[in-house]
Amino acid sequence: MRIEHSSVPLLCLPFAGGGASFFHPWNGMGLVGVTAAPLQLPGRERRLDEQPYRDLHAAADGLLPDALRAAGAGPVALFGHCFLGAALAYELTRRIVGAGHNKVVHLFVSAARPPCAGRVSDVAGLTDDEFLAHVEKTTGFRHEAFDFPELRELLLPSLRADFEMDETYTSGNTEPLDVPVTAIFATGDTFVSRHDVDGWQKVTSAEFSLVGLPGGHMYPAVDPRPLLDLISTTIAAG
Repeated sequence: MRIEHSSVPLLCLPFAGGGASFFHPWNGMGLVGVTAAPLQLPGRERRLDEQPYRDLHAAADGLLPDALRAAGAGPVALFGHCFLGAALAYELTRRIVGAGHNKVVHLFVSAARPPCAGRVSDVAGLTDDEFLAHVEKTTGFRHEAFDFPELRELLLPSLRADFEMDETYTSGNTEPLDVPVTAIFATGDTFVSRHDVDGWQKVTSAEFSLVGLPGGHMYPAVDPRPLLDLISTTIAAG
């Protein structure tokens, strides 16, 4: 993806079952001074024929070269929604800072409990129908593709792998980041509370902001514009 020189690349990490295409429309929906640069995990969309990651640290390591290419030589910001996306954004932030080539100007995490929270579900033994019911209950979202048996068979392995990454993840580094963090909670979220999201303040020694936006857990899928306004104004102020 070509990034304009005047824009800060925003590396976007997907929620469980999500892909890069979710974020592509953002560049035509009001981002100012920021260009969404989604990263694609294997096992979905154009990488559907690749084996999905089942370990979150391995996923962050595997995504790092793409992240550095998308960042270029300048400043970069990261965004992750729900626990998988937020944890990947957090782990990639650590790796980008450690690589020393880019300044991470901001980390945005959305509708996610912090890395120290530990797992909240165990879906390994669920049947496919039970698993999809659990996903719908905890996210308030069901993709229509799962109503078609052929598509369900294609998409379920990566979705299950994403939940395995969630359930087995532990952060290997507790030293706070010297990176500003904005943690966003959805005011109508019945799965992840404001208190849960506030726990992200422990991951940074820099500025921390807790912001509420309207909607349920999957609010970016309904209307991302308040989120994009927040990201644009935050980057501009930084």
